[in-house]
Order: sequence, then structure tokens, then C-alpha cells
Amino acid sequence: MTITLSDQDKNTLRIGAYGAVTLLSAAGAAGGSPHRIATDGSIALGSATGLVGHVLAEYPKHKDLNGRSVAEIADRVLPALTAASGLLKARAPEEAANFRGAVLTALEAATHHAPPTPVMADMIRKITEAIDAA
Repeated sequence: MTITLSDQDKNTLRIGAYGAVTLLSAAGAAGGSPHRIATDGSIALGSATGLVGHVLAEYPKHKDLNGRSVAEIADRVLPALTAASGLLKARAPEEAANFRGAVLTALEAATHHAPPTPVMADMIRKITEAIDAA
């Protein structure tokens, strides 16, 4: 089965996935190295396969991930995670699992140098809940 995603659908997946790494990086700014978190997480997303991998091979526009606060970024990213998961569950359930796995693997890769701080662990929980809310 071949699934075709609109440009908007692809953008939603990118904002959700790369936004999750952005949120974790912002949450880790107080106790670690946000650039290393962002780099390691983004590299992991670039290793995704299947339809999700093809979509995530293109990075979203920076304006889609910017915000004046973590809350402002979360207001855009968390709903995008839920929407991306929902649209994939409806159209290609195996790709929904692939998307979830890619995002959670990226978060794990982003925290492999040191255990997540309590703030980062809370952000990982929020991201996981957003993906699973669909």
C-alpha cells in the first residue's frame, strides 16, 4: 500500500518530530548542553526509515520551531505530535509505530551522554503523552 501525504501532513510530521528534540533541548538548557541534545536527537531522526524517514529527511523551517519560551514552542509541537500520530494511525498504522519509535529513539539518543534531568524527564513524558493521545 502506498500512502501519499500532503505537504501540510509532511510539515506536521516534521514539526512534531524535530520539535520534540527542540523541546527536549530547551528543557535541558539549565542542566546540560542544549546544542549536543539537539544535534544528537536530530541525527537520530535523520536515521529514520520508511515513509517517516523520507519525510524527516527534510528539516522543517526554523520559524516553525522557534518561540520566545518553551511554552510557546510546546503549544505548536505537542499538538503536531498528536496530529502526526493520528493521521498515520488512520492511513498507515505501521508508519504510526515507526513515527513513535523514531521520535522516542531521538529523545533517547539526545540523552545518552547523561541521564535526563527531572525537567527533561518531564518533557519526555509530555512528548510521549502527545504522541499516544491520537
